[in-house]
Amino acid sequence: MDTAVLITGCSSGIGRATALAFARTGRPTWATARNPAALDELAAAGCRTMALDVTDEESRTAAVRRVESEHGAVGVLVNNAGYAQTGPVEEVTLELLRRQFETNLFGLIRMTQLVLPGMRAAGGGRIVNVGSAGGLMPFPGVSAYAMTKWSLEALSDALRYETRSFGVDVVLLEPGGVVSNFAATEEATWPKSASSPYAGFHRNHSDRMTRFNRAGAPGMSVPEDVARVIVRASTTRRPRTRYKVGVAPRVLPLLYRILPNRSWDAFVGRLFPV
Repeated sequence: MDTAVLITGCSSGIGRATALAFARTGRPTWATARNPAALDELAAAGCRTMALDVTDEESRTAAVRRVESEHGAVGVLVNNAGYAQTGPVEEVTLELLRRQFETNLFGLIRMTQLVLPGMRAAGGGRIVNVGSAGGLMPFPGVSAYAMTKWSLEALSDALRYETRSFGVDVVLLEPGGVVSNFAATEEATWPKSASSPYAGFHRNHSDRMTRFNRAGAPGMSVPEDVARVIVRASTTRRPRTRYKVGVAPRVLPLLYRILPNRSWDAFVGRLFPV
């Protein structure tokens, strides 16, 4: 049986870079996205591509069955699909919050449930969950996103214990800042209200995220950095339970734990003035 790799959310960023990195190893690599037209470059690089919406049960089931029909089981599942819902808690509606959880958490859980029977039958497998430094300490303006990543911390720990007797490893990545189109995402997802009392906060937050996420910004990684770690975590015989990528997940959680709450609030306030 070939060790097939199934990656969600490959249209850009970490998912795209991970698919390319796996394709270079010669493993059967299935790159997926809601819009398969965004995967043409990956197909040309040797990836198998298909449509997959992690929030749709028919799409999820069809994707896993297709890989299993050709390879017997999914050998490695990289749960990468996700996005960041931005905005203050008061203005992020429950509908938006539920949508965030459906993609970032519930879709990931369901993909995991679908591949586990095949992994058990095969006697092993690996599940790599792409978390975030945002799951280690909170930041204002991205609480919806952070809540999903905090949940992923607990999920990964429980799942790792539950599946280890079947030979299935569960790995959690905790990347810090990664050069991306986060600034554009913020403008697309931040709730719009002409009379919002948070208008000033939005301007400041958008400005900071544009500066923090630019290429060459201090402490920023690029998607290829994260992809290399994912491939290593997926192929090493005995992977670590967690992989931190970049400066932020190593330094900021330490400050979050040792600083008094008010001191942490003051620090965050300087980063994201309201």
